[in-house]
Order: sequence, then C-alpha cells, then structure tokens
Amino acid sequence: MRNNGRIGTTVRMILGRSGLVGGVCVAALTAFAQSTVVHAAVIGKNQPAQSLTVERLSELPPAQRAAWAAYIKRSQAQMATDKATLAAELAPGQQPPPPPEAGSGHMPLDRDPAWYAGPEARAIADTILSFQTPAGGWSKNQDRTKPPRLKGQRYANNAEHMALDDSFDAPKDRFWTFVGTLDNDATTTEMRFLAKVQQQLPGKDGDAYRASIIRGVKYLLAAQYPNGGWPQIYPIEGGFHDAVTFNDNAVAEAAMILEDVAEARPEFAFASPSLRKAAGEASARAIRPILDSQVVVDGKKTLWPQQVDPLTLKPSSARDYEMRSLASGESTDILLFLMRQPKPTPEVKGAIHAGVAWLKAHAIYDKAFTKVSDEEGRKLIDKPGAGPIWSRNYDIRTGQPIFGDWGKTIHDDVNEISKGRRNGYSWYSAGPQKALDAYERWAPANP
Repeated sequence: MRNNGRIGTTVRMILGRSGLVGGVCVAALTAFAQSTVVHAAVIGKNQPAQSLTVERLSELPPAQRAAWAAYIKRSQAQMATDKATLAAELAPGQQPPPPPEAGSGHMPLDRDPAWYAGPEARAIADTILSFQTPAGGWSKNQDRTKPPRLKGQRYANNAEHMALDDSFDAPKDRFWTFVGTLDNDATTTEMRFLAKVQQQLPGKDGDAYRASIIRGVKYLLAAQYPNGGWPQIYPIEGGFHDAVTFNDNAVAEAAMILEDVAEARPEFAFASPSLRKAAGEASARAIRPILDSQVVVDGKKTLWPQQVDPLTLKPSSARDYEMRSLASGESTDILLFLMRQPKPTPEVKGAIHAGVAWLKAHAIYDKAFTKVSDEEGRKLIDKPGAGPIWSRNYDIRTGQPIFGDWGKTIHDDVNEISKGRRNGYSWYSAGPQKALDAYERWAPANP
C-alpha cells in the first residue's frame, strides 16, 4: 500500500480519538487533514539502555546464569589485560604518544588481487596489525594509511565529543572506549583486508597477517554472548554498547565472516579444522537471537530494532536520539543475512516473509527527504513519482515513523526536529528496496 506519511497518520489519529468505526468517509477526513495545519508532537522521551551486569543475571532462569557470569568475568579480565599490556609498553615516567587521529578506514576490498601484494596494501596491512588490541579486535574510525601504532599509543581515538554530561554516549573513560568493536564495520573489515593480502603472500611473508586473522576469529568467538548475539564493544563497556547490536550490521557481519571461515573460503583456507568448526558453530548460534528479536505486535511478526537488551532481547535505545523502535535499515541487513542461509528452516522462512511484508506495507511514495535550502537543510517534501523510501525508525506500537532529537525527545515529524540532527542522520532511505529485490529472487524457491 502507499503510505503518504503525515496525512495517513492524521486520519488514523482522528479515527482513534473519535471512536468512529463505520460509515466514516476516509476521503473527507483526509481532505480535512490536508487543509489543517498539523503541528508535530513530542511523543516521548528516550530512556537509557541497561548495562550487562552480574546483578542483572537474576532476571535469567537459574540454568542460564553461570554462562553469563563467566562471560562477564572473562570480559573484565580481558579489559584488565588490554590496559596492562598498553601500560607495559612505556618506561616508568614516559609520556604516551598522542592518540591516533580520527579518519576514514581506507581498507578497500574491491581491488584487483595483484594490488594486495603491492607496497600500498602491505603498508595498510602493517598499520592494521599494529592497532590490533591484545583481545584481538580493532577500534573504529581510523585512517589505516597512516603510520603504524607507536609503543604506548592508544588503540582507539579520544572520545572528547562523547564526554557530555548526561549523554547516553558518554563513556566511563573517554581515554578508553571502543577498544575492540564491531561498530562502523570495524574488526570484520580489518580481517577481510588482511585476508586478501595474505592470499597474495602464501609464504612466510604472509604469516603475520594470517596469525592476526586467527586472533580476530578468536576475538569474535570470545565476544559472542551465550545467547549467540554480539555486543557493539568487547570487552564490554556498559550502557547501550552492551546491547546485541544489529546497527551497522554488526551481528550479521560477525556471523558472515565466521561462516566464511567455517566454509574454508579461499581467503580463509589456512584456518585449522578445529577453528573452522568453532567458527561454524558460532555463526549458526547467531540465528537464534535474530529470530527471537523480531518484534511481534498484535500476534504478527514485524521488523527488528537497532539493538536489543542482551538478556531479554527486547528493543533497546542507543544514543540520545536513537530510541527503541522498529528499524528499517537494520532489518534490511538482517533479512539479507537470513536469505543467505543455504537451508532455511520454516522458522527462518517465516521471519523473512513477515519482515518483507511489513516493509512492503510501509513503503512511502511521492515523498523525498532532501536538502531544500542552506538555511533549512534536509526536509521531507512532496515529490510526485518519488519512492519508495522508508523511515529509519518506526514506533513499535503504531508502526508510524518517529524521530529523535537532542534532549532525548522523540518526535512524530522529521521536519520539526533540530536542523543539526535532521541533517546529521539518515532519517529516510531507499535502502530496504535491496531486501525486497533479493526477496523476489529468493521467494519462489522458499514458499
């Protein structure tokens, strides 16, 4: 069906508030809505996500608590090891070098094979090796064309931009955050880049890169929760970072690279049989939390959230403007991952059919989210013939688009949130069309 955004929302609000059920002329109500100035409402306040703590384990059945307690203990020990390893690189009284500068990754995965044997790729690979944490992961938002890490230099950038008081994004320690993460495709991208380099170096020159990839695989195995999901950051830091994270395709990317290792794809053929076995088991376990996280409303499966609480698998908030919601972009990535499975179970098929049906029903036509002027920035405007597009976030109960702003406020109209937040986030996207296109190819063989 075609969803015309605000008009359809207004009609439903009128019907719901008036209690009218039969004999109502929807066309007349639509005309009324079109002629009436409708001001956006602040419809809620974003609430912080809960950290994963030993104290919270009482929420679990007794049989599950030991595995989670062991995970938390292992994570705490790993963080202590990571910090101690960094500190040991400096002589007593020596000041550490400046932290790495933030930047884009520059780890291309689409070059000709011969390029990965050349000096440019080797230099990037050497920098990647130098920034691998003792745990085996990598931080994010770093330019890998820069020189290798110096002794005593932090693995991650400073987090001054996240140090605001009362911000969901404020780290406990701004000098130690995202030290090992799946956010922004970190860790899996480094592993895939190194895999391409080592393919061109089958002898001893490639051994260091292969060893680094193996450490990366073991990092993903250690970071995986007992329920099969992955946090955004490992060792865990608290807050929304502890959530099972679908944002940036974190869970699916981790599962897919482990699946590639398990299947002995050419770039990972060096992995031992025991490591391939462990990788395959971990990838398979990731299916369960995905299926259990699909939100059910009025008995019907819908989409997935950006992230879910690690213990309850219920929708969780993230940053101040990222509220609990149905998330079209993350759901697109999940659907593509599920459709990749070679032998989908009836439960997997049902999840896919339901998710695609929801996206089809909520496609928005004749609208565009685009820059209207330097003064106003991006707005949702009428554009006949445009679409389909989808809102990034939908209210779980109503299925209507919602938008977050500074101050943790939740709004029902993107045009009414602050300009900076409106321009700084992809509130509408055509991305879910990828899942619909893939579904057209997948569905005939998977009724």
